[in-house]
Amino acid sequence: MGGALDELHPRLRAYFGAIPVGSLGRGDGVFDVVGTPRRWLWPALWVLGRQGVLFAVWQRDVPFTVVNRPIVDAAGRTAVAAERTFHLAGGDRTMVDAITADAGNLVDFLGRSRRLEARLEATVSDGALQLRSTSLAVRVGPWRMRLPRALSPRVNLVERFDDGSGRQHVSVTIDAPLVGRLYEYSGSFHYEIRTGEAGS
Repeated sequence: MGGALDELHPRLRAYFGAIPVGSLGRGDGVFDVVGTPRRWLWPALWVLGRQGVLFAVWQRDVPFTVVNRPIVDAAGRTAVAAERTFHLAGGDRTMVDAITADAGNLVDFLGRSRRLEARLEATVSDGALQLRSTSLAVRVGPWRMRLPRALSPRVNLVERFDDGSGRQHVSVTIDAPLVGRLYEYSGSFHYEIRTGEAGS
């Protein structure tokens, strides 16, 4: 994120900044809403759910935890690996991804196999971070197939800190051309860096 990191709210800098080796970041909170009410999308979401990307649900007031860890990925890049565990009515489900920098861009590798790749553009406004996807690609073996922009879903994330409540707020939406809203989750949580708990 370069100099944009300095423009973030101080509490967000801890969330998006480097995590010391041997430490992790942990957050606990509640999502106001998770998933999509469009049940015709659920068969595709079941497939994505098996990889820890998105889940075939539409639920409100979902408790969750997020754990961020520093890693070095298979390509030798420094990254932050995140596990978001949704405590859903039907049981816990975990979303996984790893975000890194590549050629001046933020790249988010999604799922356990990391076959889905989202390139992101970051902007900061009033201390809040907004990430917008600029492209999505699928990796199959050694091949990387970029989805045509006219068909590619758009990912939008807004992360802000509310001094009044002392909580961090996040909102993620996924929309597709012609179809509209495919998926969303939003809520608030407390977050802290914990030293000496990298294996927890």
